Amino acid sequence: MNEKKCHGLACSETSRRHFLSHLSGLAALSAPFTSFANSLVANAEDLKKRQKSAILLWMGGGPSTMDIWDLKPGQATGGPFKQISTSVDGIAISEHMPMTARQMHHLSIVRSMSTREADHQRGRYYMHTGFVPNPNVEHPSYGSVIAHELAGTIESLEIPPFVSVGGGSVSPGFLGTALAPFVVSSQGNVKNLESPVSRERLVSRLQMLGAIENRFIGEKRGQLPKDHREIIGKSVQLMTSSQLAAFNVAEEPTTVRERYGETNFGRGCLMARRLVEVGVPFVEVNLGGWDNHNNIFSTLADQKLPDLDRAMSALIADLADRGTLDNTAVIWMGEFGRTPTINGNGGRDHWARSWSAVVGGAGFSRGTVVGETSVDGREVISEPYSSQDLMASVLKSLDISLDTTFRAKNGRPMKIANGGQIIPGLCS
Repeated sequence: MNEKKCHGLACSETSRRHFLSHLSGLAALSAPFTSFANSLVANAEDLKKRQKSAILLWMGGGPSTMDIWDLKPGQATGGPFKQISTSVDGIAISEHMPMTARQMHHLSIVRSMSTREADHQRGRYYMHTGFVPNPNVEHPSYGSVIAHELAGTIESLEIPPFVSVGGGSVSPGFLGTALAPFVVSSQGNVKNLESPVSRERLVSRLQMLGAIENRFIGEKRGQLPKDHREIIGKSVQLMTSSQLAAFNVAEEPTTVRERYGETNFGRGCLMARRLVEVGVPFVEVNLGGWDNHNNIFSTLADQKLPDLDRAMSALIADLADRGTLDNTAVIWMGEFGRTPTINGNGGRDHWARSWSAVVGGAGFSRGTVVGETSVDGREVISEPYSSQDLMASVLKSLDISLDTTFRAKNGRPMKIANGGQIIPGLCS
């Protein structure tokens, strides 16, 4: 068994502010950026050969997957949307996802997700970690686990290994503050970059801080001083790195930006592509607004699905065309699905019993449907799969060992992906 002892404090929004507060004083150390394009070209082939990354497209609010990936035409539960054929014979999806339908040969649908957490916060935690919430331990999210396992393989990485675009994510839990999500806007803005002091004074302050931290570390005061020193070092490295330009999607040609869509989600997906190309192991891109208890069909048809379709299809096509899809796992999911029954307000409510997730790239099978729901969508009629099963399959697609065991701060062993099983047929 590959056992790793991982200590550290659980992360919260406070730790993010703590990290960014140091960035505010490090801007004075910034050197002029070298050409991002030249750096990328010089390292692209090597990165393609050895880099593994994951991009999570997180649909906050609980999307109605039976109106997107698993339609039930002709049923009272089915709603008004029609299904259309895709680039894979026998697989049909929503008429409002025509561009993604043309990329279906790169993707696979798990139509038999079945979970028990139908509360937003509990479901969000469960689907990000593979564990149900527990007051005695805070578990690490996908991003922190994958960053922990893969960051060491990218020696040239100078920016945070876990980036969350357009919103926060779940904490690194017992893996420690250094693996917390680095949150940026879809414009690539990192707050608090203006230095209030001169370069000379900043350097002096950093030297003094280093002396204090070294003393605390020498006195064996726990993991926090070591994490703090590591964060400071990474902050300095970040502010002087040409890789910071990966956040700047405005550098992309207008035609590329338009293909992804000039929306927050479109820019986030384009940024994700740029970030994995410089070696970031995990990027989460947030698209909220799926809690559609009212007027769900007009909301999906006019707003949510056009934005999702354009950006997701562009991301998949771009990764494939640029030769990076084979090393990049793409995961689409929310915290649960929505009820087959359409309520009196023309919406669907929370539903965790039968819903879908979508994956692609890396070591996943392509153009496949796994699992089946009943004709009305109310039940899974094949083998049901859990959050931990999906997480185990993602890790497998990235060649991360499922024998890995972490040790929580309280000394309790925690098996990666909570001991989930690989979903049969989902990994090649």
